[in-house]
Amino acid sequence: MNLEQEIKTYSPFNEQEEKDKEFFLKYIKENKDYLERSNSVGHVTVSIWTVNKERTKTLMVYHTIYDSWAWIGGHADGEEDLCAVALRELEEETGVKHARLVKPDILSLEILTVDGHMKNGAYVSSHLHLNITFLAEAEENEVLKINDLENQAVQWWTFEEAMNVSKEPWFVERIYKKLIERSQ
Repeated sequence: MNLEQEIKTYSPFNEQEEKDKEFFLKYIKENKDYLERSNSVGHVTVSIWTVNKERTKTLMVYHTIYDSWAWIGGHADGEEDLCAVALRELEEETGVKHARLVKPDILSLEILTVDGHMKNGAYVSSHLHLNITFLAEAEENEVLKINDLENQAVQWWTFEEAMNVSKEPWFVERIYKKLIERSQ
């Protein structure tokens, strides 16, 4: 099943996801380069909500660009196998090598605004991330590693702590609460 079909069959969790699903499908139809960063308006990104086996904690990174604790993720960069992208991003950003997707289905989807910022010495204009999130389980005792290009810290947090350490209120209210509920 391709990405468009996966999104079509996805059952939205709430009104935000209903609206974002409509936008996502329209965007895919109108933009052949939706998987590429070269599309300066928006492109597909993937996040991976990583929980421990007891489903009481989540793994987060302190994101350098956004100056906040955040979920883990990255750009599709042309790849349509978003499950593979999600697992690769998890390993690149945290060092976790033995996580497993709970299932290959979409956990959530959202359209995210990204403010203009500097990356690798170059300015990146404001744009959209058409984001798909997957659920993974990992062992808390696996060795964690900081990716100096992306983050400043990696840590397991209880769900309550995760809600309190993020400096992004919209993410807490609209995304993290939803992910916690859907992952239990």
